[in-house]
Amino acid sequence: MSVFEKLMTTLSAKGQVILPSAIRKRRGWGAGTRLEIEETPEGVLLKLAPVFAAAQPNDVFSSLPSRGASKTLEEMDTGVLAEARRRHARDQEA
Repeated sequence: MSVFEKLMTTLSAKGQVILPSAIRKRRGWGAGTRLEIEETPEGVLLKLAPVFAAAQPNDVFSSLPSRGASKTLEEMDTGVLAEARRRHARDQEA
């Protein structure tokens, strides 16, 4: 079946829709999968629901212990780049 093949389903009296098994298998959506529903001008869009609720940085900053002075953005960027280089070098050795 083509990815873009049009499929049909019917809305039940309870408002339930059955997704064709080919789509569920291709997406890895089993029973209990949580889906996010978005209404668009073209229709309704189903997307895999995020595992965690969206959070703002201020929601989580205070939850982590900190030692020493705060780092600048430049210091954080340098640290992230150094770790990425270290991991890349390690992966190249393997």
